[in-house]
Amino acid sequence: MTTPGPYTTSRRRLLQFGAAALPLAALGTALPSAVARAATAPTGAAATLTMPAETDPHVRTYMAWPALSSVWSDSLDKVRGNIADVAHEISRFEPVVVLARPAQAADARYLCGRGARYSIDVIEIPVDDLWIRDFGPTFLVGPGAVAGVDTNFNGWGKTGTRYAQPFAHDAAAAGILLDEYGVPRIGAGFVGEGGSLETDGEGTLLATVSSLVNPNRNPGRSQQQVEDALRTALGITKVIWVPGLAGADITDCHIDCLARFTAPGRVILDKPGPGADPKWIAVYEETGRVLRSATDAQGRPLAVTELPGPDRRLIRGRGEEFLSSYTSYYTPNGAVIAPQFGDGRADYLARTILQAAYPARSVVQLPIDGIAGGGGGIHCATQSHPVAPPAR
Repeated sequence: MTTPGPYTTSRRRLLQFGAAALPLAALGTALPSAVARAATAPTGAAATLTMPAETDPHVRTYMAWPALSSVWSDSLDKVRGNIADVAHEISRFEPVVVLARPAQAADARYLCGRGARYSIDVIEIPVDDLWIRDFGPTFLVGPGAVAGVDTNFNGWGKTGTRYAQPFAHDAAAAGILLDEYGVPRIGAGFVGEGGSLETDGEGTLLATVSSLVNPNRNPGRSQQQVEDALRTALGITKVIWVPGLAGADITDCHIDCLARFTAPGRVILDKPGPGADPKWIAVYEETGRVLRSATDAQGRPLAVTELPGPDRRLIRGRGEEFLSSYTSYYTPNGAVIAPQFGDGRADYLARTILQAAYPARSVVQLPIDGIAGGGGGIHCATQSHPVAPPAR
């Protein structure tokens, strides 16, 4: 067989060159035919794939059905109930697809469908846990095109630590999911997770040093080398790094529970509530200093809005790993799905701040104590499949 060119591949084969920032024309033969035509059409300038803002329109939301009692112990049923509740709320605004092990798919369909007014699809793709933000694909878009980046999930680099848990199925899920939907797959030139990546959709990425420039993900690589890999894989032009904190949680301080873009030039910053551990207060303070002195890829200074957490003294008994961050919210089409923690004043204030930040969206809060008890939030349990922008 004659090889037409250096970038030719099956549309479902891993694009090993990890070149999201290459012109779309270079990916043309790897894309579905309609997308390929858009990608190779003359535009006057080379179009590239880039990571969109989460607030851009979605085709659907992906979630995952937690599989292992060895991970969740006697909390598994509660956590599954939380996943079903979150899926119900999101399905009011866009389609939801839940990945589940074949032997657990019937239970997932029952719980997600029970009492639901909306359709939620369950597809049989084996997973280990619910954190699809981290192990699922991170999507990119270009004119008429969508592709998925596999960020080489390695269980947060926690093998051999107290946080270690099975992740072989999760590590394979991104590729299987992309194959299921015929979306081209790009292999990232770094190891990371979707929760470690936050973008404004205009070329700016927020990230913590602790979760990416870390020997448990990218050993032997400097911050600049990791940044170069992020730029290449995600079509990003500027990375704003905040220090974060390594070793204090399973993610080494993911950005999505700390700081989020609400719009280009605007950032929500998680502020730990009363009773919070001093180490997380220090992370918040340092992050605020970095963000307030930073400019984005377009040269704009960042306007920072603080989102105070609940009083930890009012939510006792939920464990040291309980994530009491309102910042791990998710934005399906037309909505903001956010947690509530039972501190009435803080819950109301969070809703008010989020409504002001997203005035055109409906803000929906719901309890997620099971999910939060595992150290994550609604954002960690969801991943959006974006709509391809119009072909030029």
